[in-house]
Amino acid sequence: MDPLHDPDDEALLDPRQARDLAGLVETARLASAVVRYGLRTRVGAATVVLNQDNPLPAANHACALWGTLAEVAGTLLELEQVFAEAGRDEAVVYASPTTVAEIEGIVDDAGWRAVEELVAMLHRGRQYAKGEARPAEDRDLPAIVELIADDAELSDAGERRLLRNLGHRIDDPRCVLRVVDDPGADRIAGFAQGFIERGIGLVEQVIVRPGRRRRGVGRELVADVVDELRERGSLLVAAHTEEGGTAERFAEACGFEVVYGVTAYSRRIDELL
Repeated sequence: MDPLHDPDDEALLDPRQARDLAGLVETARLASAVVRYGLRTRVGAATVVLNQDNPLPAANHACALWGTLAEVAGTLLELEQVFAEAGRDEAVVYASPTTVAEIEGIVDDAGWRAVEELVAMLHRGRQYAKGEARPAEDRDLPAIVELIADDAELSDAGERRLLRNLGHRIDDPRCVLRVVDDPGADRIAGFAQGFIERGIGLVEQVIVRPGRRRRGVGRELVADVVDELRERGSLLVAAHTEEGGTAERFAEACGFEVVYGVTAYSRRIDELL
């Protein structure tokens, strides 16, 4: 038996190692979400980050709900109020190995619902030749926002907030933002975003225009971001992606392997009013 893997699922790390790794990855994700005007705080048994500049769920979420069942249940009630006061349409919790194992039953009793099954993945060091990726410039930000907005269905107000946030990120030395130009067109074919915090690198987003997919653009972007994160001192590089399907297969093709599962839970604030 491999002592590094879960005896019930050889594809995953054992629970103790998964919890340690998830704690490191979540610390980096929280630090990324804070840029530049975000707030990180404790609410009951959870760690919470809120950033009005960034409308995406990853910048406004709770994680690491660890405590007694009563403490976790009470924290979910507190989170509803916290996200409502912050003007969010929904409260989001990412449950990983840093969250109590009974979270599924607790959230169900509290009126939350599972909205997405994710996996955390680690880059295993396979190298790919770099392509035409280059560092993003201020002039690229509107096109990046356009790609994200189409993918996330952001409102006009959300696009404006995201544009401001990306302007802050491009000036932050912990952030990596790469683009690939679209040949023969005055636009970008795609972009990728990364972040490093205390030796933990993250590949946070990769989006390629639909008409430019399956041509190696995404791999070029990921390879460039991973290389840059390692050059800046990343001891490991992680990513979150949807479980199963094309997203996970793409990550595996880029050299990532699944290490533990993550479930996103949501509570609509308008349901409470």
